[in-house]
Amino acid sequence: MSESTTIVIFGASGDLTHRKLIPSLYDLYRKDRLPDTWRILGVARSDYSDDSFREYLETGVKEFAKDTYTAKRWREFAKGISYFRGDITSLESIKDLDKFIGEWETDGDGNRIYYLSVAPNLYEKTIANLGAAHMVNEDRGWRRVVIEKPFGHDLASARQLNQAVHHVLAESQVYRIDHYLGKETVQNLLVFRFANSLYEPVWNRNYIDHVQITAAETVDVGHRAHFYDGVGVMRDMMQNHVMQLLSLVATEPPSSFEAEAIRNEKAKVFSAIRPIRPQDVAKSTVRGQYRTYRDAEGVAPGSTTPTYAALRFFVDNWRWQGVPFYMRSGKALAAKVTEITIFFKRPPHVMFPMPANSKPAPNRLSICIQPDEGIHFSFQAKVPDTTAEMRNVEMAFHYDESFGTQSIPEAYERLLLDVIKGDASLFTRSDAIDLSWQLIDPILEGWNSNFAPPLNFYESGTWGPEEAKELIAHDGYSWVHGCSHEEDN
Repeated sequence: MSESTTIVIFGASGDLTHRKLIPSLYDLYRKDRLPDTWRILGVARSDYSDDSFREYLETGVKEFAKDTYTAKRWREFAKGISYFRGDITSLESIKDLDKFIGEWETDGDGNRIYYLSVAPNLYEKTIANLGAAHMVNEDRGWRRVVIEKPFGHDLASARQLNQAVHHVLAESQVYRIDHYLGKETVQNLLVFRFANSLYEPVWNRNYIDHVQITAAETVDVGHRAHFYDGVGVMRDMMQNHVMQLLSLVATEPPSSFEAEAIRNEKAKVFSAIRPIRPQDVAKSTVRGQYRTYRDAEGVAPGSTTPTYAALRFFVDNWRWQGVPFYMRSGKALAAKVTEITIFFKRPPHVMFPMPANSKPAPNRLSICIQPDEGIHFSFQAKVPDTTAEMRNVEMAFHYDESFGTQSIPEAYERLLLDVIKGDASLFTRSDAIDLSWQLIDPILEGWNSNFAPPLNFYESGTWGPEEAKELIAHDGYSWVHGCSHEEDN
């Protein structure tokens, strides 16, 4: 069977193709990681020729892969890019596309990747048309379909979409992509935990006091306001990105590094998380909205769409029983940062002289996912020339210092390579999607009920509403930025 591979990008005239997909594929080509025989085919309704489409894509590579772009390498790469003007909602157009691809494939054989870079409301129709046109049959090569987030708007729509997908595709053909899982520092979580014998013995309720996960953005909704209003932070960030980070922190050791073994353990984590019932949302969640959100074009008057959320979850299993996981995410915050901080328990007895009513700061382990990628570990040390005065100090690892400033690839680069290789480790399986929505749906239901906590407003450039501090302070903690060594102010 031919090893030729066609990468078909539906919605190829859009921003994702321009900013992420083509720059990532270009870097894979530059690193000689594409298949021996390959072709990239953009599909959209826009009126492009092959040449004008390539020119449009080149501007994206110049901007978003500027450190690796050269005109010579681009010309070599661009020879493999073509454009097909078509309508993915039309079965006849999809059949014409199939003929177009077949003309390039050797003797009708070849592998295909279909990347759905289209609006979520087009997922079902596109997949149905691919099935009706027999374009996902694997008798002449493998077929893989990449589906972008959001995967559903709630539990019911996610189940409906999964049912539609499975009506046409086997689960092994489906790659539900979450670009956070392609980040090098997120991938490093499993290596850090399971390739270093120092940490795994203490990675449990006996030694860990609580966990904080922060995914903060400085940008507001901007030109995405029309899309964002009615979606909000829970669907945009919590249900996918932040929940995935929680699963990697809490997962049990997989039996192997194979995709199904890893995904089995992540699904077990989601199934063990204690749901927050609608009547309990005021005790375990905070919702907020930056004060100028309603001024954005496309936002409904009086919109209650949250741009900030803070949650407290518990994982009811042997390893994590009683350990709170605090999660927060929001827009228009004080800094752009994604990090996970593990707080270890304080020593049971402190023999050193200390000021009255004071305790040594707990040891903290911070995984800095972005922007300053690395790992920080803080611990107590004796201040020189004192009897026993202690100070919090740290050891730090930074990717750019250890591996060079260009060592971290774009997340989509790794994920696209995994699709080509058929490695689904970093992609979300259907059961995990379902389990995640089972945790988020009751919160959304509670926020739309008489049990809802108030919608708290916060100023842009701050760390969110004061009520988020109260949520964690009620348990005796405060939000900490482990990668910048500061608390919320």
